[in-house]
Amino acid sequence: MIKNIILNDLQIRNKIKRISLQITEDNINENEIVVVGIEPKGFKLAEEIVKKIKEISKINLILCKIKIDKKKPFEELSISIDKENLKNKSVVLVDDVLNSGSTLIYSVKFLLNIELKKLKTAVLINRSHTKFPITANFNGLSLSTSLQNHIEVKFEENSINAYLI
Repeated sequence: MIKNIILNDLQIRNKIKRISLQITEDNINENEIVVVGIEPKGFKLAEEIVKKIKEISKINLILCKIKIDKKKPFEELSISIDKENLKNKSVVLVDDVLNSGSTLIYSVKFLLNIELKKLKTAVLINRSHTKFPITANFNGLSLSTSLQNHIEVKFEENSINAYLI
C-alpha cells in the first residue's frame, strides 16, 4: 500500500492554528465555547485546537468527546459530559476528515436535540464527497480525491501527519 504524505506535522500545526483563530474570531462575543471531538481522531484534533485557543485567547473552553459507531452512525451516540452543560452554548464539533459526511451529520443530529446557542463544524481535511447536506465551517484543507482514495490522519507521540492512501 502506497502512502503519500499530504500534510506534514508543521503544515498540520499551521492549519490547527488557523482553525483555532477562526473559531476564536467567530466566538469573539461568547463567554464560553464547547469543543466536541468525535472519537477517536476528531477528539485528538479537538485537544490540539483547544490547546491553541488557550494560547491566543482567554475564552473559557469546555472539551468533551462524542462516541459514534462509524459503521452504524444512526445508532445511539454518547457524549462525555452532561448534556445540560451544552445548553445555550456555542458548540464546535470537530472531526479529522470529512469524507461521506455521515459521522458528522449524525453527530450534528444528536447535538441538535439539545438547545444550543450556535453549532459549527471543524475538520482538518474536507474531501468534498459528502452523501449528506453537511459542510465544514472551518477546515484546514479541501482536497479533491477519487472515491477509491483514503485519507488517514496519524496522531503519533510528537507529530501529526496526513496521508493519501
